[in-house]
Amino acid sequence: MARKVGYVFEERYMRHAPWSIQYSSLVQPFKHWESPETKRRFHGLLAVTGLLDKLQVIRPTPATRAQLQLIHTDRYIDEIEQNSKRPEGGVAGEEAPYSQHAFEIACLSAGGVIAAAEAVMAGHVQTAYALTRPPGHHAEADHGMGFCLFYNVAITARHLLRAFPDQLTKIAIVDYDVHHGNGTQNSFYEDDQVLFISLHQDNNYPANSGNIDDVGKNKGTGFNINIPLPPGSGFGAYQYSFQQVVMPALKNYKPDFILVSSGFDCSYTDPLASMILSTRAFRFMAQQLIDVASEVAKGRIVFAHEGGYSEVYVPFCGTAVIEELLGVKESDQVKDPFLAEAERWVYQELQDHQRKVIDRAVEIHKSRLHSN
Repeated sequence: MARKVGYVFEERYMRHAPWSIQYSSLVQPFKHWESPETKRRFHGLLAVTGLLDKLQVIRPTPATRAQLQLIHTDRYIDEIEQNSKRPEGGVAGEEAPYSQHAFEIACLSAGGVIAAAEAVMAGHVQTAYALTRPPGHHAEADHGMGFCLFYNVAITARHLLRAFPDQLTKIAIVDYDVHHGNGTQNSFYEDDQVLFISLHQDNNYPANSGNIDDVGKNKGTGFNINIPLPPGSGFGAYQYSFQQVVMPALKNYKPDFILVSSGFDCSYTDPLASMILSTRAFRFMAQQLIDVASEVAKGRIVFAHEGGYSEVYVPFCGTAVIEELLGVKESDQVKDPFLAEAERWVYQELQDHQRKVIDRAVEIHKSRLHSN
């Protein structure tokens, strides 16, 4: 039976226009990595396959200043707002340039994830996917970073805890974007109301972020779980990570709501990483997360779009997640024309050096994986 799935998309997301930093006069100007094309193609594939017609469209509204303040400083919010009025825009931080009108669009992006979560809480939909832009998981309290301006998922987590105190006391954030969610980690590092689990490529971006020994601090000790996978990791490494760490941690923590930072830059075609996942892996992770949400969180789960820079393959990876959310049976699923090629890549199976990393995470967090 098909689930009632919400879907956030707004044409204005496509108008966010980060400009390419000119690294040198020898570098020919190029299109910024975080272009609208991957998201537009993802949305387009949903339309031409008829999946869009099966989704419940949720109209986003901009995040309010009070909502932004749940994570970000007043000074930073003012900076983005004022610079967005300038024709040349500004730079929020490392690898985070933005153009005129970026403030309004970034507020709408954060508001889109909030709208998806509120629709789930209101019972209008069972689950949701927010195809928002710009992304958010690298954004810090007082600066942007890595193509991100405001931290959409963190803002939503804090908003949910404050808006629904009788229903929600614990939230889990699972991030399978290939780059470490430094913004998430720093937002909740001393907080036991939010469990953060990140699967990312070891020491990719940001450099020296997402170390396996970063476990949280004070009340948050043990509620920050990093799985820094070696470059070249495939389905086997992600499957083993879910089996040994992600699922046990979620079942033990028993969150009331699950938010997913859904990045597709760990696919085998992505230009900004070195992983080799296919749609099979994204289907697996989505299904596992949907199942555990049904078991411990009354089915409450929202996927929020993050990274992914392969214009050809992101649409199929994202569509695979949407199909899992909808409960589309295998015989009716969209055929991935690249699946056979991706699965032929060597090392899709779990390798010994990958197992050692994951087993180390199990050892570090064993009290949080099986204490109940």
